[in-house]
This record gives sequence, structure tokens and C-alpha cells, in this order.
Amino acid sequence: MRFLLNTCRAYSTSFSVVPRYRIAQLGRVGQIESARQVFDELPNKTVDSWNSIIAGYFQNNQPDEALLLFNKMPEKNIVSWNGLISGYIKNGMVTEAREVFDKMPERNVVSWTAMIRGYVQEGMMGEAVSLFWLMPEKNVVSWTVMLGGLIQEGRIDEARRLYDMMPEKDVVARTNMIAGYCKEGRLSDAREIFDEMPWRNVVAWTTMITGYVQNNRVDVARKLFEVMPVKNEVSWTAMLMGYTQCGRIEAALELFEAMPVKSVVTGNALILGFGQNGEAAKARRVFDRMKVKDDATWSAMIKVYERKGFELKALDLFILMQKEGIRPKFPSLITILSVCASLASLDHGRQVHAQLVRSRFDEAVYVSSVLLTMYIKCGDLPKAKLVFDKFSSKDSVMWNSMISGYAQHGLGEEALEIFQSMFSTGMVPDDVTFVGVLTACNYTGKVKEGLDIFESMKSKYMVEPKTEHYACMVDLLGRAGKINEAVNIIEKMPMEADAAVWGSLLGACRTHAKLDLAEVAAKKLLVIEPENAGPYILLSNIYASQGKWNDVAELRKNMRARSVKKSPGSSWIEVEKRVHMFTTGDIRAHPAHSMIMKMLEKLDVLLREAGYNPDGNFVLHDVDEEEKLYSLRYHSEKLAVAYGLLKVPKEIPIRVMKNLRVCGDCHTAIKLIAKVTEREIILRDANRFHHFKDGICSCRDYW
Repeated sequence: MRFLLNTCRAYSTSFSVVPRYRIAQLGRVGQIESARQVFDELPNKTVDSWNSIIAGYFQNNQPDEALLLFNKMPEKNIVSWNGLISGYIKNGMVTEAREVFDKMPERNVVSWTAMIRGYVQEGMMGEAVSLFWLMPEKNVVSWTVMLGGLIQEGRIDEARRLYDMMPEKDVVARTNMIAGYCKEGRLSDAREIFDEMPWRNVVAWTTMITGYVQNNRVDVARKLFEVMPVKNEVSWTAMLMGYTQCGRIEAALELFEAMPVKSVVTGNALILGFGQNGEAAKARRVFDRMKVKDDATWSAMIKVYERKGFELKALDLFILMQKEGIRPKFPSLITILSVCASLASLDHGRQVHAQLVRSRFDEAVYVSSVLLTMYIKCGDLPKAKLVFDKFSSKDSVMWNSMISGYAQHGLGEEALEIFQSMFSTGMVPDDVTFVGVLTACNYTGKVKEGLDIFESMKSKYMVEPKTEHYACMVDLLGRAGKINEAVNIIEKMPMEADAAVWGSLLGACRTHAKLDLAEVAAKKLLVIEPENAGPYILLSNIYASQGKWNDVAELRKNMRARSVKKSPGSSWIEVEKRVHMFTTGDIRAHPAHSMIMKMLEKLDVLLREAGYNPDGNFVLHDVDEEEKLYSLRYHSEKLAVAYGLLKVPKEIPIRVMKNLRVCGDCHTAIKLIAKVTEREIILRDANRFHHFKDGICSCRDYW
């Protein structure tokens, strides 16, 4: 909410001639050609009609045509000259306005005030002040324009001195002074002027209330609001937004209920207020009760869902918005692009991209960055590269996104090539760049390249390594079996190792059977993240592999005491612009469960014929043995892949997303599924992309 300074006054004259009124009316609504036709057809053109058509051209941003007509005028009065000055000022042509001002045959207070207002609007306060003090005669409008300019510049003490000099202080001047003090946080000075006002209108009351709200004095604002004699929509909105901004949403809702007229603006503010406090359900109730909704209403509710992690609900609402004929504007489109990226909803992402192209929004670097991220997260790397290549003035965000995108897709060589291109164009890499580059080396086993890049960060690129860079190096060395080197990296870190660092070491130790060191890493993780189930499970597996069953029992006891639970595995797939969600073991939740079951049985036969043995690839989980075998067969990614085989045309890749890291068994199974069904399957898990084709994964089993 902004403080509005009322620096303009309206000068009214009666329309004595109907054609002049018609010309002015047509000019105001943008029909300048029709206005000109009325003017040209006038048998007797008065000075007033000339003034009206010239003003019309200025209103329609045609100052050159206005000047041509002005020069043709057979007779000019002071209103004509003032109109020329005001027209130039409205078109931001203050230099031209001053040239007219200087050659005027005579000037009145309106001429001087218009010129001063022009300087104020352009921020040329030195010229405005000089001209103001040269004025032979000043009225209350002149004083108020000058006062507003000083306040807008933040020169509040100068404004106060001018205010004290004013021979007449009307409600506009006093209200502007109140707004200026409130903007500077000087509430006591603002309140002093407010209390001294002989008469206050609704704007003055609202300005004072807004001042308290903006300075976190909501309770004082409410007391003033209660004694306000007349309230309008702006007053109610100011008070309600005060509550939402300070997080007092229930008070805001109570005020909303009491509003005689519930405006769209207040409803939108309440939706966002509930959203900022994480109460998406209450925000939706307000949304559903609003009889009138604008694009901002839909955008606000979609944003609430997106921030809360309810991407499916956000996408459903976006679809409903379009069904109801609401054309989404830029904020809605950008929000839904983020949702499409999270859900890997490629079809909807393409649709939004097309809308951005039609509106020419895609030419902005920020939008291109969001589009690039969306295509990368949807697994469409060729399209992401097209967006990247098309945009000439790339910023660091776009370069970093492309490097990270190649890294996540297991294309280390391509990531390093982009990194070299970035540097050769003169773009300076930052810490985010090196996370992407080191991740690329990590995911593709490029140990030497990774070590060289890590060493060059500080010496060559002047980038100080952060915790995430050390985590990348520990993971890189650990995956390659260089456990001792990884430990050395941790010991040399200039900061405390975090969960990412210890987690990387733990994974490496478990892979390479360094169980004693794995136990140390797991215990470190339990201290750092006591609510995370992962370290408990891995440590439990370590104890079990060593036959330490008492330790296993104690660990599980601690898990129960702390209510630590493993996050359920869930996967989803987009088919015909609908996102289908699957949860591990819960096959009957989907309406097509019988068809999916048949497909799974068919796959079981094909896989066993191909030599697949799930027991041999089994990874220990924190569930009972019978549940393990059941859960293994119905892991969420397998359910989603089975549904994709049923519904996705053969020439189109099956794209599946999972909230957790894909397990070893499913990774092996999906490789074989891709081979026996001759399909391309793209799986995005919590860490990276896996492109399965012809029995091979893009990660080369190095994940």
C-alpha cells in the first residue's frame, strides 16, 4: 500500500457549446479521429473548440499534431497557451513546455502552477523550487503542488517549513503533510497535524490510519478506524491489510465479515494473508465465497497452493480458471510455470509457454529463465536448449540453469562445455555455477575434472567454496571409492560439515562397505537432523548387516519415541493433461487399478524371462519382510510406469516423477522394462534424471 499525495487539482468550466463537449468526450475515450471529424465539420470554430481538439490530441499522445493545430489557431487566449503547457507536461515533454511558458504573451497562476507541476513530476526539484519563488502570485494549488514535490523527494523538513508559510491550508495540503510524515515514520508529527485539522474528509482519516498500519501500529489504527465518522472501501481495505501484513489473519477475517461491501481487493488480500500463514484451506474458503473474482484473485489462490506445496490443487485451479473464461495474466502464468516444473507437467507447461509467446512476455530474461527451468525439470532438455540458444542476452541464472540441467540429466561433457562457453563470453561464474559443474562431474564420475575445478574455484575464479561445494567433492570422491580422500576433504573444511556432507560420506561408506566410518557419519546425521528418517534407516541396515540386533531394536525404539517416520514414496505421471499420483503399495487408490495390475503381472512375466530376480536386487527398508516383498512389487514408480505403458503413445517417452530417490531394485527393473517393451522411460527422482532406453540408463548406474 502506498501513500498517495494529492498534488493535482481539477479546474472546471462549464461546457456552453455542445460540439465542444462532444469533441472533448471523444478525445477522452481515445476516438481522436471522430473528434477531429466533428471539429472539421463545425461551421464556426470557437477558441473553445480549438482548445478541445488540441487537448484531445495531447490526451492521445499526439503532441506534434496538437502543436500543428495550435499554430493554425486564428485566435488564442490564455487557456490555449495553458493547454499547450499542460499537454506537453502530460506527455513528459517538460523542456518543450518551458519553451512555451517563456514565450507566452501573458501568464496567470494556472500557467505558473502547471509548469511547476511538470518539474515536480519529472523530479526536477531545483527548477521547481526556483520557479515557485519567482511566482508573482500564488494560490493554494501552487503551494500544494510545491509541498507535494518536496514530500515525494523525502525533504520532509523543507516541506514542513513551506507548510508553515502557507497562508491558507486546505484539507489536501494537510493530508499530504500527514502522508509525508507517516512515510518517514514520524507518526507523532503526523497525528499533530491530523488533530489540528478543522475539518477532515475520508481521505485524511484513511491516510492517518494507513500511516499507523505501515508503521506496525495496527491497534492504534483500529481505534482511529472505529471512531471514523464515514468509511469507504479504501478505509476498510487499509485496515484489513494492516491485519494481514502483521499476521493477524483472524482479526482480518472478522473485519472482512463486517464489511458492508466486500471488495475484490480485500478478498484478494485476505487470501494472500491466509496463504502467508500457511492456511491454504481457509484461503480457499474465502476464494469460494467471493462472488466477484478478478485475475488477481485466481492468481493469489494459485500462488497460495504453490507456496504450500499443493501443486496438483494449483494446477486444477488453473484449469478451472480457464474453463470459466478468465484469461490468465503474467503473475498467474509465471506461478503456474513453477507448478508445471514441480509436477513435470510438460503439456501444461507448453500451453503456458504459448500464451507467454502470444503476449510477448517470453522476451524478458526472467521469463526465459523460468521457461528454461520448467523444460529442464520436465525432462525436455532439447526444448530447454532451444530456449537457451534463442535468448542472446543471457544472465548468470540462465547459464547456471543450463549447466545444472545437463548435470541432472547425466550429461557431464555437455555441462562442462556450457561452463567453458559461459566463461569465454565474459560471464563471471558464481558459487551456484560451481555447484552445477561439480554436480556434473559427480554424476558422471569425472573425478580428475572435479578436483581440478574445485582447486581452481578460489585461485582462478575468486569464488570461495561453500558447504555445498565440499558436499559435492565428498560425494564425488566417495562414489569413486576414494573414502580416505573424502574424509580428508571434511577435515580440511573451514566450516562445520552439514547434513549434506555427512550424508554424502554415509552413502559412499555404505556402498563401499566401510561400515565403521558409515556408523560415525550416521550418528553425526542423527544429531544434525534428528527428525529425518533416512539416517535411522541406514544405520539400522548397518547394524543389521553386522548382526547387532540389540542396536537395531534400540534405534527403532528411538524412532518411535521421536515419532520419526519414513516419507512415503509417491510418483506421478501426466497423461492427457491430467496428473496421476501413485503411492507405494496403494494400487487400489487409482480408478484404473485393475488394468495396472494386469500390466504389472505381464511385466513380471517379461522381466523373469529376461532373468530379473527382485530378491537379488533387494534393498533393506524399515518394514517387515512380508511387507518388503509386497512393497517392492508395488513401488510407486513401477505403478506410474505401468500406467504410462497403458496410456502414453509408443512414440512419446514415458515421463515419471518420484519424490524420493529411486531404489536399486526399481532402477534395475525399469531398465529391463524399457528394453523388453522397447520404450523410452524418463524418471526424475529427488536427485537427478534417469533416461532409460534399450536396457541402459543415462546415469550408467552411477547414482
